[in-house]
Amino acid sequence: MRAGSRRTLSLGIVAHVDAGKTSLTERVLYEAGVLDHPGSVDAGDTQTDSMALERQRGITIRSAVVSFDWRATTVNLIDTPGHSDFIAEVERALTVLDAAVLVVSAVEGVQAQTLVLMRALQRLGLPVVVFVNKVDRSGADPDGVLGEIGTRLSPEAFALGQVSDAGTRDAAYLPFEVGATELGELRARVRGATGHPVLFGSAITGAGVTQLLDTLATLLPGVTPEGTGPPSGTVFKVDRAEGGRTVLARVRSGSLRVRDRVELDGRAAEKVTGLRLFDRGRLVTVDQVPAGRIAAVTGWSSARIGDRFGALPAQCGEAEQFSRPTLETVVDPVRPDDVVPMYAALTELADQDPLIDLRRDDGRREIAVSLYGEVQKEVIAAVLAQEYGVEVTFRPTTSICVERVVAPGAAVQLIATAPNPFLATVGLRVEPLPVGAGHEFALEIELGSMPPAFFTAVREGVDATLEEGVHGWPVPDARVVMTHSGYFPRQSHAHATFDKAMSSTAQDFRSLTRLVLAQALVRAGTVVGAPVHRFELEVPEDTLGSVLGELSRHHAVPLETTLRGRSAVLVGEVPADAVHGVQQRIPHLTRGEGVFTSGLDHYAPMTGPPVDRSRAQPDPFAQIGDWTRIQRSWPAG
Repeated sequence: MRAGSRRTLSLGIVAHVDAGKTSLTERVLYEAGVLDHPGSVDAGDTQTDSMALERQRGITIRSAVVSFDWRATTVNLIDTPGHSDFIAEVERALTVLDAAVLVVSAVEGVQAQTLVLMRALQRLGLPVVVFVNKVDRSGADPDGVLGEIGTRLSPEAFALGQVSDAGTRDAAYLPFEVGATELGELRARVRGATGHPVLFGSAITGAGVTQLLDTLATLLPGVTPEGTGPPSGTVFKVDRAEGGRTVLARVRSGSLRVRDRVELDGRAAEKVTGLRLFDRGRLVTVDQVPAGRIAAVTGWSSARIGDRFGALPAQCGEAEQFSRPTLETVVDPVRPDDVVPMYAALTELADQDPLIDLRRDDGRREIAVSLYGEVQKEVIAAVLAQEYGVEVTFRPTTSICVERVVAPGAAVQLIATAPNPFLATVGLRVEPLPVGAGHEFALEIELGSMPPAFFTAVREGVDATLEEGVHGWPVPDARVVMTHSGYFPRQSHAHATFDKAMSSTAQDFRSLTRLVLAQALVRAGTVVGAPVHRFELEVPEDTLGSVLGELSRHHAVPLETTLRGRSAVLVGEVPADAVHGVQQRIPHLTRGEGVFTSGLDHYAPMTGPPVDRSRAQPDPFAQIGDWTRIQRSWPAG
């Protein structure tokens, strides 16, 4: 390993699918001397698309890391997915980046996902360099695309050069001359994310790629490693290969060393048993990884994507998160005997991707996974078949709703008082909180009124119950207050050992909490809300009438309509479960020119009877039996 004094730059390459992002990655690695020849998406021999499905489909699904040197800078290149169904993978990459290259096609121009990605990068304040690819393709219009970038992506975009012979194999990038004084001003604008340089080229022919690399090394920010101090950083990927578990983490400060014991998000410290460093296209075993580099860590068995460790520098705030998936589907094995191996495989995939949010209903023998879109079904099916030998089918996709607490509600169950079957007293009050506030747990009893393990059990019972409310949906934004407690201390028969029939246990409190909170939720009342997306749709003006009719058929409501040249831009709301239908129809109605983007905006109360969701856990609402009898026998508190 070279001395850790080189400047490092963690760079993401992001783009709408088919803009040529993976081809650009291959060309960059070739120009940097990492590859003997650039791989081809069509040939399926690219360096960063390692999954068999990625090679077959020609799309990137999992982010990949490759490191190389260019001039005085070591670049950690993170190749990310371009398809909107894999936005969670993009999110993880963004949390560890210093800057990004946004790839735009010189033929297709700014597309749907291009807009989504640029907005995310701008929200995070990340420096962005735009690379207009495919200038050698027939139909390439570099000048037109530059204008589109300025009007649709950012008015702060500016060209660093121009193209000769666009649309031919001889297309070349001609950089403008930049003086020393102007270079200093450009560097400040780019690093401050107030200016976005635009370069042109071709990943296939190599035009403009070395100039892109020079721009990255000259204008973008980087990190100069410091070898002292405790390590800090962020986990952004978990891989399982050859039976082992490897955690990818960006080291932000200090140095991460073998045998270091590190707390991940405040959990019990875990030992680093092995370290590898991404170096010139290879993974190299090392004793330490300095700040600015990406480490492949073994030994962190509990690590999850998004975990942070150490005291991160002030400039490394929490990255803004993309919204969680709003859709789910039940997965069925083609062969009934594959239920157990299918669940084991999905559990392993969920360990790598926590947003899969695996749910298992043992009563119905059903397993559900959450989704961003329909393409993920195909990907999950292919991964299960190719990597685990399990073939599956999917049921129709449904929305993931939530239950919101309407008003305060309380319940108490007293120890040794019917119908309480547990050796515990628990009183709880549940109250609604503002949207986005999350969960709160508070005490109106003395902290020393019972052993700490019992309080922990109560909190576990609260969390489990809020996962599945009155109708089986998650209950967000709620405050739960413990108002009553009581227990029987550890007892035993004369001349005998501990007797749990006479003494309270943590399980008594865990189980009773679920029953008490269930009753409190019923008394408080909940409203089921369905996810609603905010959409932006740009279409040719002459197709507006047919598009509006299609939106109405999918219960989408335009709220604003503006004209932009010969295009109409509509902003409105659409139910999450109708998004896929709209996406499928827009290309047919707009000659393929329509650009549709959407994301979770809010949850709207359902009209009519609330829809119930099957439960993955034992149902405390069924256990408390007849509501009238329970309300008479349980004190309201």
